[in-house]
Amino acid sequence: MFIVTAKLDKRKVIAGALALVILAGAVVLLLGGGKKDASPTSSLSAVVKTNEQRLAYLRALGWEVEDSPVEEQTITIPRDFSKVYAQYNALQKSQGFDLTKYAGLDATRYTYEVKNHPTAQGRVVADIVVYRGQVIAGDIQSLAADGGGMEGIAFPKEGKT
Repeated sequence: MFIVTAKLDKRKVIAGALALVILAGAVVLLLGGGKKDASPTSSLSAVVKTNEQRLAYLRALGWEVEDSPVEEQTITIPRDFSKVYAQYNALQKSQGFDLTKYAGLDATRYTYEVKNHPTAQGRVVADIVVYRGQVIAGDIQSLAADGGGMEGIAFPKEGKT
């Protein structure tokens, strides 16, 4: 049997333990907090400060879009949500976004023509709402004469619109 003794400096032990806690916290943050049931779209928020970044964002989601937005508009997220805006925010919340955090603030909505929607008929556009270079909302809209429809920004799975 061997016995090993060591003299430990209390400050070094505390500093080492603190470093391990900080490292573990960083790993948890980088891995998404260990959430296995995270929304499939919770990673939809992205930094998009240029048109090229917005195009890359939409294309990474599976959308083929025109190279330039058909519209770029400054919008104000309302402080008090109407029924329609509350429904829109419910769609956004289902994707991991929440516009209540931005109530009363100005953002920019970029609208791109979509060329590859798998089921929609007629003109389809992708909207992304950006605040300070960060995507805070997004949707896909069919502008068909029969009223079209709106869905989340993620590319639809087969058989789903």
